[in-house]
Amino acid sequence: MPASETRRIHLNGEEIAYALVRRARRTIGLRIDDRGLTVSAPPRMALYRIESALLGKTGWVLTKLAEWRSRESIEPRWEEGAMFPLLGASWQVVATPAGGIRMHPVRTTTKAVEDGQMPLPLPCALDARRIETFVMDWYDREARACFGERLALYADRLGIGVPPLRLSRARSRWGSCSARGIVRLNWRLIRMPLHLVDYVIAHELSHLIEMNHSPAFWKTVERIYPDYLQARKALGRLG
Repeated sequence: MPASETRRIHLNGEEIAYALVRRARRTIGLRIDDRGLTVSAPPRMALYRIESALLGKTGWVLTKLAEWRSRESIEPRWEEGAMFPLLGASWQVVATPAGGIRMHPVRTTTKAVEDGQMPLPLPCALDARRIETFVMDWYDREARACFGERLALYADRLGIGVPPLRLSRARSRWGSCSARGIVRLNWRLIRMPLHLVDYVIAHELSHLIEMNHSPAFWKTVERIYPDYLQARKALGRLG
């Protein structure tokens, strides 16, 4: 099996790790699965040509990665070492020497492993209910902090005050805005890449100007989030 090289590239402001595999082929191939992005390229193809091709497929890559990261098993694994997405990145449940729990970002670069930044789970039995409570509380804190910050940012761009924020557990909506000006955001959004979070926030805030989906509404969205069409399609594929 051909050896792979781990590399990183910035796509639409997001740092993406990918495995570069050199194969006997004439064109570049892209594959996204549960292991992330794999790029297959001819043995002698220059790196700048490979990365240029990736930049040309930015929308497809970010959309497919978001789809994989958002997939949720029917029964989450509430156990040590389990992985949970946060803003499009993977985090792992890790036991502390004192018997506590913490979330640790998973970094895939060789240097990160050499620096000891990817700890292995400790041999400590953690109760599933305790882990579930810890992870859900972690999601709640991260969602409130992130959504509140981005809500203030886009409200400022729109020239309006920051509306009240509520977290939602809806199964079929990423967000909503009530006639009373209350913005509700699905807590699951915190698992998505930040650019998708921003789109939903820009969308709901725009309803404070236009409480409909008229052309005027979409013009308002575009004014504060120009790439809304790409994000809208990505979320549409996610459900």
